Amino acid sequence: MALGGNPIFNGKNFRGATQAPPVPSYSHGQNQYGQVPGGVPGQTQYGQNQYGQPAWAAQPQMTSDQLQQMYNQPAAGPAETGRMTFDDVIVKTAACLAVLLLGAAVTLFVAPGTASLLMVVGALGGFALGMVNSFKKQPSPALILTYAGLEGLFLGGLTRLLDGMFPGVGLQAVIGTLAVFGVTLALFKSGKVRATPKAVRFFMIAMLGYLVFAVINMVLVWTGAVQSPFGLSSSVHIFGIPLGVFIGILAIGLAAFSLVMDFTSIEQGVRQGAPEKYSWTAAFGLTVTLVWLYVEIIRLLAILRGDD
Repeated sequence: MALGGNPIFNGKNFRGATQAPPVPSYSHGQNQYGQVPGGVPGQTQYGQNQYGQPAWAAQPQMTSDQLQQMYNQPAAGPAETGRMTFDDVIVKTAACLAVLLLGAAVTLFVAPGTASLLMVVGALGGFALGMVNSFKKQPSPALILTYAGLEGLFLGGLTRLLDGMFPGVGLQAVIGTLAVFGVTLALFKSGKVRATPKAVRFFMIAMLGYLVFAVINMVLVWTGAVQSPFGLSSSVHIFGIPLGVFIGILAIGLAAFSLVMDFTSIEQGVRQGAPEKYSWTAAFGLTVTLVWLYVEIIRLLAILRGDD
């Protein structure tokens, strides 16, 4: 699994579910699991014969027709055995995105001031629930869908605000997000893009640098040291190009590679037979990455339009 990416997939719960349990080994002279020291050889502590002992012969034998009928039955797949499948992840991700779109639609039918308030509520509530869902031992569909709804309020309010300043950036950001997601998925399925250890190390270094810049930029905006709402991103220019353009392109690249690591983690979970309930965790992780990607794209578009 690609470590160092989305913390949701790197949590011990999802990661533990995608790892096969260790095979117990016995040193010389130790009793096997379940066998009572000094007890009857070949029997467990419950008096049952261990696997492979002659007691099987005492059980009723199946006829040749019954054996043939059993042989002809199709093998049970992941869905029948309660294991996570790609279809499960797709359906639950679609559910999260549908709730997110409903939350975003709410901000379109309220007053601008109310939409801004809902944006703040969605941002704070989404962050809080995001942390809860990330560290929760068992995935909760209700909390994950609630998170999606709150993020919808945040994205809807943000889109309405920026689209009012720069008409058209909202639709462009939606198209850009879908395009990046589609291209990334296609490249991943073709095997041309993989989360190699070297690429993951570069991702971690770039991500750390991006986070440091984001914190410094946020502090400068909050303290009034920089008058631009985008901080250094739009007030500092390099060769006549706003710094935010370079930072935005880097952030979009990081979000796209984070999708690659998400796909890798999901593929690993399906291959290792993770329980079906963790498809909600996978859907949650993809939703978090897509929200990040959309925010970076619409911010880049706003910076470009503001520099016209």
